[in-house]
Amino acid sequence: MEKLTAKEEEVMQVLWKLDHTFVKDMLPYFTDPPLHYNTVSTIVRNLEEKGYVGHRAYGNTHQYYPIISKEDYQNRFVLKKVVTDYFDNSYKNLVSYFAQNEKISADELREILKMIEKRD
Repeated sequence: MEKLTAKEEEVMQVLWKLDHTFVKDMLPYFTDPPLHYNTVSTIVRNLEEKGYVGHRAYGNTHQYYPIISKEDYQNRFVLKKVVTDYFDNSYKNLVSYFAQNEKISADELREILKMIEKRD
């Protein structure tokens, strides 16, 4: 599975939010800038070809739904890229960055440690 373009990610965000939807129902979510029906339809079909989206046909219209969850996508591409590109491929460096810049509290770190210990 390949990483998505920025516009494809934008469309996937709407699909993850709406779950099962028609292109016409997605249009109100694209306001800055507004996207036309044909543009969204083309992007959704591209996402389907890439294996991210499935559809159910109702005559000439299609209802689309995500095949990959938002969490799976985040794990495969988003977080991995950030850790690789900005934190020397180290999750420790990522957490350290947030701790040093006061983006995470000691209580939150303890909570994370408890989650990790429960998993092991």
